Amino acid sequence: MSEDTDDRDRRLVTGWQGRYFEDFTVGDVYKHPYGRTVTETDNVWLTNVTMNVNPMHFNEAYAAGTEFGERLVDGLFVIALAVGMSVIDVSVNATANLGYDDVRHHAPVFHGDTIFAESEVLAKRESDSRDHVGIVTTELRAYNQDDELVLSLERTPMVLKREHAQPSAAQPPGWPEGVGTQPEDLDDA
Repeated sequence: MSEDTDDRDRRLVTGWQGRYFEDFTVGDVYKHPYGRTVTETDNVWLTNVTMNVNPMHFNEAYAAGTEFGERLVDGLFVIALAVGMSVIDVSVNATANLGYDDVRHHAPVFHGDTIFAESEVLAKRESDSRDHVGIVTTELRAYNQDDELVLSLERTPMVLKREHAQPSAAQPPGWPEGVGTQPEDLDDA
């Protein structure tokens, strides 16, 4: 260790661990961090992987002759991207996604568009069958760089209650027990 690190106190500090059921309040809006620019590779890859044979997504000559004048990004990619962007705020601590409802594509997405997403809490309730989770319904909205709404949907995950998750700085969500720096490692510092 360098001299600078020998003289300092070291400690494990809890980072963002996601929301637990108790943290959701109806009416709250979470603007998810980080916009994401959609690339041609994103679109072509998902179009091919899902065997979407609509030439609007992969045939530039065909798409040039349509009302849009260029290829459209596959709507399933837009859904997957927006949902993925929401995980940090809505479902890091989910045990299951129960449903995606009322999916609407409001405007096309093109290569080079940057997507931003936000979620609004519409409802929450205790689970009828599982004491360790609650059910949260959010409306997920995605916008492009011009503030144009491109996607909306309702998403309903089952989310852990804090007392059942037992989060800690040494073992945040997704980390197996004992991996990385542990409190006992710092006691010797």
